[in-house]
Amino acid sequence: MLNYLAPAIRELVKRLPLRDLEEIRLRLHRPLMVRDGKGSFYVSAQGRPCSPGQAYLVSRDDLERTLQLITENSWYAWEQEILGGYLTLPGGHRVGIAGQAVYSGGGLKTIRNISSLNFRQARAVLGAADAVVGQVVPRLGSPVLSTLIVSPPGCGKTTLLRDLTRQVANLGYQVVVVDERSEIASSYQGVPQLDVGVQTDVLDGYTKELGVQHALRALAPQVLVTDEIGHQSDGWILAELARSGVKVMATCHGNSWEQLKRRNWLKDSLGIFELVIILSRRLGPGTIESVLRIS
Repeated sequence: MLNYLAPAIRELVKRLPLRDLEEIRLRLHRPLMVRDGKGSFYVSAQGRPCSPGQAYLVSRDDLERTLQLITENSWYAWEQEILGGYLTLPGGHRVGIAGQAVYSGGGLKTIRNISSLNFRQARAVLGAADAVVGQVVPRLGSPVLSTLIVSPPGCGKTTLLRDLTRQVANLGYQVVVVDERSEIASSYQGVPQLDVGVQTDVLDGYTKELGVQHALRALAPQVLVTDEIGHQSDGWILAELARSGVKVMATCHGNSWEQLKRRNWLKDSLGIFELVIILSRRLGPGTIESVLRIS
């Protein structure tokens, strides 16, 4: 991932005593920021953690050189992916993009005047689901329990979901991942870059609605996996899966099960989930606070 940073930024990051790199944030004329397993911090012009006032300020040249590297000098070739707000690099690493939206014909046409880039390290944590897979699959050969993983952002929901997907597929279940944002399998040009199991089909870049329709029509899943449910339409999608007898493993932003039960979109879908896993960062990303059997 570091090879896609502008040379000046790359050298600074290489000097850092990093532990499990997670993010690198480049914001125009603002301090360079890095996040690892210990937390977020600013980076000085000497490549050391520092206060905001001592930090290296990202220049226009830094952003432009980085954009040239991640787009391989062809913004047009990547424009459709960029309109989704991010670009995926080899290895499955993702670059979130922020700038000025340009609309035409009622839709987003392009993004210009890029002002910030957020590099996110793709990393599979094999074994992340060891503590819960026996509850999601209580007995080998029996149906998987439909499972919802809940936490605030940055607490390891997708990491846990990815490893749970891998383990369930490797136990012999047919799994389909509807990877709307190319984050679960971290696909690059449609090919999963991270291990999601030997019996897993990945629908990369599909919307949830189209992905579910495709999966049910053509791929005969026993388990369907998707990330970050939470829109009103997701209730219908979950109900469609339940009617088809397909189990679901998904994630959702939230702090507690009690909080989720008050959300309108979920009220009609509570019966679909049988298990809820609550995560936090209390002891680091992926801290399992509770596992609730709800039906």
